[in-house]
Amino acid sequence: MSRTVVIAGMGCAVAGVRSDVGQEDLLVEAGLAAMDAAGIVPADIDASWFGCTTVSANHALLNFSLKLGYTPMTKTQNGGATGADALRGAYIAVASGVCDIALAAGVEKPTDSGLLEPAEGDRAGGSVVGADAVVGEFRPPAHSALYLTRYAHAHGIAPEKLRRALTRLVTRSRRAGSHNEKAALRSAVHEDDVARAPLSAGPLTVLDCCQALDGAAAAIVCSEEAARRLGRRYIVLEGFGAASGGMEGRTTQSYEYLGLPEARLAAQRAYAMAGIMRPEQEIQHAQVFDLTTGGELLAYEDLGLAPPGKAVDYVLDGVFDREGRTPANTDGGLLCNGYQAGASGIRQVYESYLQLTDCAGERQIPGVQRSLVYTVGGAVGSFSAFVQVFGRPAEPGRAAG
Repeated sequence: MSRTVVIAGMGCAVAGVRSDVGQEDLLVEAGLAAMDAAGIVPADIDASWFGCTTVSANHALLNFSLKLGYTPMTKTQNGGATGADALRGAYIAVASGVCDIALAAGVEKPTDSGLLEPAEGDRAGGSVVGADAVVGEFRPPAHSALYLTRYAHAHGIAPEKLRRALTRLVTRSRRAGSHNEKAALRSAVHEDDVARAPLSAGPLTVLDCCQALDGAAAAIVCSEEAARRLGRRYIVLEGFGAASGGMEGRTTQSYEYLGLPEARLAAQRAYAMAGIMRPEQEIQHAQVFDLTTGGELLAYEDLGLAPPGKAVDYVLDGVFDREGRTPANTDGGLLCNGYQAGASGIRQVYESYLQLTDCAGERQIPGVQRSLVYTVGGAVGSFSAFVQVFGRPAEPGRAAG
């Protein structure tokens, strides 16, 4: 990138079943908080990128909600990675010099639409036959179950040991969510609760799977020069990587189902850009997409945060706990904040922003210098993965306010 790109302010709406508000209200809640954190007003924004998978959310929704006037706006839609893709557009515009200050915002309100929409990644039309007709109907828990079953078999992991690791991820995330005032689920659960929970798919229980909930998030993306002029705390984008599959998992016999090639490639590209050689030692905090605990578990290996076949041992050893070497999902993750396709990828970054600006309150992890964010969308054998690496500025910006 030709210019250093930073995030100078972020905002996040309270997640949950927000039946008292509409999409516009959620965008106002998150957008105004982001602008306030950055010390700007709508007129300061040069362009915006808007993530939302709802058809009814047309191009005017963001500009209308935040009174952006005739500011150029681009709407993105990339499944579960929609929010991360909106951020990518803003990053590129700022890095290239097209914009000095950009807005990336996302919103989703699935509790108003129900579950009538087709599964993410499905092909249009009803003519799909064969294997595609089977996997096309799978929901995320079934996706994860396929990969987990293959993974456990390939590495000789006993079902009971795998289940213990998944349970630890559930209890850790729910404990973290209980300290997040913007989370939807703010009650801790215990191992017995997970053991009694109904099964969802394969080894996964319903507590291993996140809910589709309402929410919004927003980020002010700008050049480092602009951030210094604003005089607020900011975080630096050190690395960014993306990769999208072409249904290899459905058409290629060599596809292993041991993880996501897209995630591995995205991580490699982000690490190369950030100059990271040993992610296990150089990443102190991670926000890992956890539509299910199974997806989170496998992602640790794809991201290089655990060696192949060792993610279960790492989880059981507490590596990704709050007190561990690489604390992960310290806001409770999607398990506590819900799945919001248009907003999740931005909401994940919000926690990294809080950690790196020392504004996470009781969730603050001491000594965090780098934070990784991993977001993914797609379906069996074909995904779009995004990896972002953030750090602190070389010359820290002045405290907000």
